Amino acid sequence: MSNKMKLENNWRSKTLEALEKKKWQPADFDSFLVKRTHELRKKALNDFTIEDLRIMIGQQIGLDYLVPLALEVLKGNPFAEGDFYEGDLLQNVLKIESWFWNDNKQYWLTINSLIKSYEREISERKIDTSTFLKEQLN
Repeated sequence: MSNKMKLENNWRSKTLEALEKKKWQPADFDSFLVKRTHELRKKALNDFTIEDLRIMIGQQIGLDYLVPLALEVLKGNPFAEGDFYEGDLLQNVLKIESWFWNDNKQYWLTINSLIKSYEREISERKIDTSTFLKEQLN
């Protein structure tokens, strides 16, 4: 799905499992991260915390639904903080793979504009924008 695809009116009240119409098999690997991503796929998006967004985006899971939520958070506070440091949500958004940005140019433009507006603060916090900025949108 890309942002060209229209989201249902009530998409925020649904889980990633319901939206993607896909249930994951129980995890074979028993780590905190694997368990947590499986749990978060069953959580309604409107109940996601900044940390939940950071985790899932960092794992490139549910991007079509989670990036719009992350953008809302970042527009209000570009340095929104999950459990690690100021700006950790932004840092994970900046690490999203290029295929996503190529399919969602408007999201890329929004993040690019945010980076330009907060260039000094981003640099001071040592948030790495290099991978994101070298993406060439096709």
